Amino acid sequence: MENRKLLKKIISYGLIILLAVFARLIPHSPNFAPIGGLALFSGSKFKKNIALLIPLFAMLISDLFLGFHNTIVYVYVSFIITVLIGRMIKNNNWQSLALASLTSSVLFFLITNFGVWAAAGSMYPKTIDGLWQSYLLGLPFFRNTLLSDFFYTFSFFYSHRFLSNFLLKKPSLLG
Repeated sequence: MENRKLLKKIISYGLIILLAVFARLIPHSPNFAPIGGLALFSGSKFKKNIALLIPLFAMLISDLFLGFHNTIVYVYVSFIITVLIGRMIKNNNWQSLALASLTSSVLFFLITNFGVWAAAGSMYPKTIDGLWQSYLLGLPFFRNTLLSDFFYTFSFFYSHRFLSNFLLKKPSLLG
């Protein structure tokens, strides 16, 4: 019985990871990806180690196809922080989810654009003006990050709520 329960968990985690990988690999607008929402959801719903591993494995697997870059450390660190933000979600009401999503989007923007400035060679001058320029030119991508984080955060949390309620209801003889 215990092995069956473990197998169900592993299959569930694997499906979540594969869905996130698929969503990253299909054509989409830049920065409109599920990993931010997945990281919040994982941090909120799963135990410490698996909560970190789910979004990181989804990133790693999809990055095998998409390619690696010199700012990848900044991206992965921002998702680790997003998992930690997810751990702080106590109420799954829309206000808590919106605040967590907004916070993680802003942090992702700040961390990854800093990473582009710091690690992207001569793309930007290594001055305060260069850093400012990195943030300014990143604003169009920030819009998509916000939209995708809100979309996927609410999708993960409310799909989970729906499926939990649906699967827990036992069919009655009366229909």
